[in-house]
Amino acid sequence: MPTDAQVTFADHMGRFYANRYAFPPMVGRLIGYLAVCDTPEQTIAELADALLASRSAITGAAKALETMHVIRRSRSAGERMDRIRIDMSSPEAMGMDITEYRELGELAREGLEVLKDATPERRAILLELSAFADFLVEQMVRFEQEWKERRAALVAAGELPPETDSGGQR
Repeated sequence: MPTDAQVTFADHMGRFYANRYAFPPMVGRLIGYLAVCDTPEQTIAELADALLASRSAITGAAKALETMHVIRRSRSAGERMDRIRIDMSSPEAMGMDITEYRELGELAREGLEVLKDATPERRAILLELSAFADFLVEQMVRFEQEWKERRAALVAAGELPPETDSGGQR
């Protein structure tokens, strides 16, 4: 059974993700609860009970988070139910997914093609959006490398646990 503090934290995460990213609150609640629950792997039924939510709400949030590569499902031999856990091993989970910015740059360039005969003033928004997206792609690669180096230093100093084979869940 979750503690009041765990559920409160999950609710705070739900509000954060709803306000910041316009996600359904259950998406943030699921992230929050999985970050603090006593067993890092939970079934849909366990999550529904803990968060006082329907299984369909949990399943919908889990599908959204799977698409974003934030959670991972697993099943032990002989088990009939998937277990869900946070997976911090992907760039997407860490907020370093450069494909988003590549796609944005491509869309901006597509728009520039539509406006190829327009004045520079008319094209200015898309020119800047394209340049900014390209800049973000370059910077995200650098940020990801810097984070890996910093994380290694924090692990060496004992401030973070080493990564495990379970997809980054520590």
